[in-house]
Amino acid sequence: MNLAVVALDYDGTIARHDVLEPSVRDVIATMRQRGITVLLVTGRILGELQRVAGSLHFVDAVVAENGSVLHFPATGRTTQLAPPIPERFIREVQRRGIPFQAGSCLLDADASEASRLLDVIRTLELPLVLVFNGGRVMTLAQGISKATGLAAALDTMRLSPRNALAIGDAENDHELLRLAEVGVAVEWGSSALKAFADIVLPGSGPEAVAAFLEPLAAARQLPLPSRARRRLILGYTDDGVEFSLGVRGRNVLVTGDARSGKSWVAGLLCEQLILHGYSICAIDPEGDYSSLEALPGVTVLGRDDPPPPPHALVRALRYPDRSVIVDLSQRPHDEKVPYVRALLEGLALLRRKTGLPHRILIDEAHYYLNTPESGELLDLERNGYTVVTYRASLLPKALTDSVEVVIVTCQTDPVEIATLADICDRCPSADDHQWELVQRLKIGQAVALPITEETGGVPRMFMIGPRITPHVRHREKYVDVPVSDERAFVFTPPDGGPCLRVQTLRQLVEHLESMPPAHLEPYVVRGDFSRWIGGVFGDHALADQLRALEHRHRLHRRDETVPEITSAIRARYDLVADP
Repeated sequence: MNLAVVALDYDGTIARHDVLEPSVRDVIATMRQRGITVLLVTGRILGELQRVAGSLHFVDAVVAENGSVLHFPATGRTTQLAPPIPERFIREVQRRGIPFQAGSCLLDADASEASRLLDVIRTLELPLVLVFNGGRVMTLAQGISKATGLAAALDTMRLSPRNALAIGDAENDHELLRLAEVGVAVEWGSSALKAFADIVLPGSGPEAVAAFLEPLAAARQLPLPSRARRRLILGYTDDGVEFSLGVRGRNVLVTGDARSGKSWVAGLLCEQLILHGYSICAIDPEGDYSSLEALPGVTVLGRDDPPPPPHALVRALRYPDRSVIVDLSQRPHDEKVPYVRALLEGLALLRRKTGLPHRILIDEAHYYLNTPESGELLDLERNGYTVVTYRASLLPKALTDSVEVVIVTCQTDPVEIATLADICDRCPSADDHQWELVQRLKIGQAVALPITEETGGVPRMFMIGPRITPHVRHREKYVDVPVSDERAFVFTPPDGGPCLRVQTLRQLVEHLESMPPAHLEPYVVRGDFSRWIGGVFGDHALADQLRALEHRHRLHRRDETVPEITSAIRARYDLVADP
């Protein structure tokens, strides 16, 4: 992912004995010239920092007093992010003869005074905490840290912590490193911080920080830690062990037969990425991802309106706390193809420039990426694509060669299995027996193929986890488009008249609401409604819901059963009466 923000601790990290390392100052200038925002995030009182470092114009912003104060050198604007230290606390500390230095929101003292300061806090019953920083201890308001200060700075500048790298050396840097996408501890700092960090920066002093940052400034990409801190839970194996993917910016392929649960898995990944603070753009040809709008910062464009022109989508994605679902379900197929291809080119350019969106999802990808040249629509150097398709064999080789995660919901087509085998040839432990496994998968099951790092080199089968947002089937796709005659739901009149064949969900609901309950009783008892919904439409979540209603009815006849079945279908498909 793009490197857009670098957050640096001052004392002990880039400065020795108060003095900023000159080579660090030089690399900061280089990074800013290349569009990377640089912040100092320090426990220092702002006035003290200005005294020892001189003009602070060499950075874009300063988070001082351990997250309590935000300062922008270019404008001179300073904002307090925390309540000031109470005067009665300061007076009592003075009365007890404890040496200290007070800032706007923080009181700084020698670490040896911690027990006396804590006694003052307890005596006065104040909402204050102690934070250690090497040989110093800071007293400040509860809930304030370097992370809260950095988050406020990034919000102000509309930048994302998911594009940020942070470097620190001491106890008060834990939350700073936790907030950033990649947290780096210097080798000469706290042992506990090194154990916590994503990367330990080797060396013996601030000069090593400059050497570490120089290549990152040139590439403008975050370094890749050996382990991923943020994880996406996909489900659980048969023995109850959680199966998850580390967030590592990889290209992901989700594939399987039609109606086998691919978009459910892809939506599950999207949900968790959004909740982790990543920006996504989902190209949604059939309206399967619109329910993600229930999550913070998600907007659906298109749907009943014309799809947004690429420049409008770029505007919608210009901030990191926004995700966009482009719902093309109402557009004719011959309009979708050129539109999606133009969109992919625009998104690739946007992401190379800004790092946003962090992930791009393309559902039904075989319609839009089905020629060798179509791989040029993607910026595969920066990865971060999730591709969903039942025809992986049509994807360009450049894309399949770049895939590092493969999730299969069920695959029975020999051509597609051969394609997956080609992808897995890169994995030394690929096993032909895994193809028997993927053909036997049931609804709700999936397999991560061995090319996926988290599998340990063997196919890993798991039960797919639940979603937070409902997987709403789009009404245009499922409500009004008729199924074939042989797949119709058949009502047999009790008087022996001609059979009534229902071919859409809207027709089913209309008949459920108009037919006498006595006539519908046998269908409920046999479980015909749940069987039709699951077998014909592949909507096994709704089928399970109807099956439970049918089972309850068999145990105890209820007049409410048919209305409840009708209501469940209406709610699931946003099925409303036409004007």
